Amino acid sequence: MTSQPQLSTTPAEASEAALRATPAAPAAPVGTTTTELIEPALAAPPTPSAWGWWQRFGSPRPKPLFLGFLGSLLLAFGGLGAGGVLVHDPILEGTPLAAWRFGHGYDLAVMVVYLGLGLEVWAWMLLGRDVLAKRAGARAVLTTSALWLLPMLVTPPLFTRDVFSYLAQGTMPLRGFDPYGGGPDVLSGPVLDNVHWFWQDTPAPYGPLFILIAKGIAAVTGENMIAGVLLMRLAMLVGLALFVASLPGLVRHLGGRLPVTLWIAVANPVMVIHLVGGPHNDLLLVGLLSMGSLLVLNRKHAAGIGLVTLAMAVKASAGVALPFLVLVWAARLTGPQRTRIIKATAAGVGVFLPVFAACTLGAKVGLGWLPALNAPAMIVNWLSLSTGAGELVYNIVSWAIGGLSKTPFISVTRVIGGIILLTVGVRQWLASRAAGGPDAVRRAGVVLLLVALLSPATLPWYYTWGMALLAGIAWSARQMQVVIFVSVFLVIAAFPDGEVSLYAFGYLLLVMAGALVAAIALLKPDPLRLRSRRVPQPATDG
Repeated sequence: MTSQPQLSTTPAEASEAALRATPAAPAAPVGTTTTELIEPALAAPPTPSAWGWWQRFGSPRPKPLFLGFLGSLLLAFGGLGAGGVLVHDPILEGTPLAAWRFGHGYDLAVMVVYLGLGLEVWAWMLLGRDVLAKRAGARAVLTTSALWLLPMLVTPPLFTRDVFSYLAQGTMPLRGFDPYGGGPDVLSGPVLDNVHWFWQDTPAPYGPLFILIAKGIAAVTGENMIAGVLLMRLAMLVGLALFVASLPGLVRHLGGRLPVTLWIAVANPVMVIHLVGGPHNDLLLVGLLSMGSLLVLNRKHAAGIGLVTLAMAVKASAGVALPFLVLVWAARLTGPQRTRIIKATAAGVGVFLPVFAACTLGAKVGLGWLPALNAPAMIVNWLSLSTGAGELVYNIVSWAIGGLSKTPFISVTRVIGGIILLTVGVRQWLASRAAGGPDAVRRAGVVLLLVALLSPATLPWYYTWGMALLAGIAWSARQMQVVIFVSVFLVIAAFPDGEVSLYAFGYLLLVMAGALVAAIALLKPDPLRLRSRRVPQPATDG
């Protein structure tokens, strides 16, 4: 572990201070701890006469609180039949609830899931109104989100089956197999049976830290898949705790408003349903990335880069933020710009190497996960802009000529997408050199969003990588409407059982129409003008 180079005040440091200062929320002082940042933001004590148990939770407004909770309950109950359920359930089989997974029972379960989703989205929109009107503070948003999340802790996987792949990849090293050398098809029994067929022969594309976590969970739960899902979800909640703890500090640096940030990032259905209800290991990445970035902004450079290195040891995409965080460090050093960047890069590498090596040695794996990063590229869907462009060109040319293969079209557009991503990423990094500080973190968030958008393959929860850093910026009401629309789309990009829904265009149009109404309703209480307009009648005799 290297020691931090000597700090000094430079013109770049002055630029950082100017970027960080906002009238509503001045920059955090040097050396401020995470706890010190949370307390002023979340704990504005009311007058003693108004203090009570409800005020302790921020006085959340009952309608969105309980409407969203009901939605989560319906999602959890419907998920028992329509979610990513076990192939052979040792609890429900032989009971009346087994009918919930077949025939008309399954259809009813699907309807219950979408009813719950509708209530969840509507409650989120109502909470957004309260946030905009400043009727709901940060503590109220956090309390509301926590209640919505409770049913997600015990539900079967929702809109995905990835957690079963996680458990299989943790089981493989326990049975003497390299998770980077082959797929879970070398296993047998319920661990293999519940992995989605698409991933059964695919090596793990995750870093050594996540393999270590999955191995520990698999060692405890064995072939008990229900216990494995629940324990995996609890492990991923560490990421949620880190994320929530980092948001007040990131808001102070990036100039946002904490209730809005919590509404966008924590109460969001993508967080509630995908990251927690899934569960997905992206939640751990998000927590480590956001807290690491905050520590770097708070001048704890080595510790912050160490945490972001751990995020990269979960998923490689987090490594995109490291070059930007090095610039934050460099802006606080003395000397010419090039010298400062070289010094900060050397110090950052000095932190990165031992942390990553420790994760690799602890997991007892090699670097085989680097070639395995190609595994997601097997996914072909238009959620990736580069892949979608290839499909569009193929469909147009195929309609005119016919008899063509789709693969060359997709390969070419993916290469073009990669070139665009690399070009924009480098330009964003170069633009961050002078200012560093919050500007570099914002640009890192933008590039992470572009990674999700332009990668060869994209899944809905990939967009949370960039939002982990961008949630703390200032958001307008119009932008919040866009967040509602996009978030609902990302949730319904898969069916409740985890199968992709992106080519069921009638279904997408129907659900997105509802999402559009919810987005408009954020600013217009009656977007469809359903309320009757009573015209007063003149009084008459008799």
